[in-house]
Amino acid sequence: MMAGMERHDLADFVRARREALRPSDVGLPAGARRRAPGLRREEVAALTGMSTDYYARLEQGRSPQPSEQMLTALARALRLTDDERDYLFRTAGRTAPDRASASSHVAAPLLRVLDRLDDSPALILSELGETLVANRMAVALFGDQSARTGLARSDAYRWFTDPGSRTVYPEDDRPRQSRALVANLRAAYGRSGPRSRAGGLVTALLDESPEFADLWASHEVARRFEDHKMLVHPELGPLDLDCQVLFTEDQTQALLVLTAPPRTPAWEKLQLLAVVGSQRFTG
Repeated sequence: MMAGMERHDLADFVRARREALRPSDVGLPAGARRRAPGLRREEVAALTGMSTDYYARLEQGRSPQPSEQMLTALARALRLTDDERDYLFRTAGRTAPDRASASSHVAAPLLRVLDRLDDSPALILSELGETLVANRMAVALFGDQSARTGLARSDAYRWFTDPGSRTVYPEDDRPRQSRALVANLRAAYGRSGPRSRAGGLVTALLDESPEFADLWASHEVARRFEDHKMLVHPELGPLDLDCQVLFTEDQTQALLVLTAPPRTPAWEKLQLLAVVGSQRFTG
């Protein structure tokens, strides 16, 4: 155990936050009547990807020191604010993430909205285009991008280094998407500076992509998301979708929601996507 870990404070805090939540707060059905307030331990364990036994020992003050990755998952599952997330890390004997550079902690207000979106593709992106969390409809449409690591977490990096990442957009719309990704990255770079994660991403892309270097030299700056998107699903074909975006106050995270007008071809395809979920279609 590292010095500074306060087992009982950590246990009391985690238990209190769990008991303060309701299933609907995290997108779960209420189910049968509950004998105790809040979420069940096994529900929090499932949301974080840890075993129920480990989580139980955490609440009992008997667990080993949680890793930073586990604390990040726990902060997300418990819908912690930035201040609560920092407290969680410090009572666990870990250094709280730098808020200016943290990318894995999802803003609680955006998560609360996402939890209530089940019939439309929705995902939360960092300012570097990293998918932080996505609902099942978004995973069915785009694949599970949240599982990626390193620079490949960024959609801008994948776009300019992996030609396969572009197939989700029609060919005639790809130049516009290239400009939008660079303008978004320029905005993040301007906020964080050359020594930030944004700066590291820019350096890598300047080395690896002549196309990116040409667009970077144009100095376009914008947090840009088109309000209308034509996307191409490998089995369903083209989907003509509306795109609505909700930003955090500091503009570092964005919730994207994709919808289609009722009874249109795209709406019908989304209904099929909802039924099948993330399963791949077969011929």
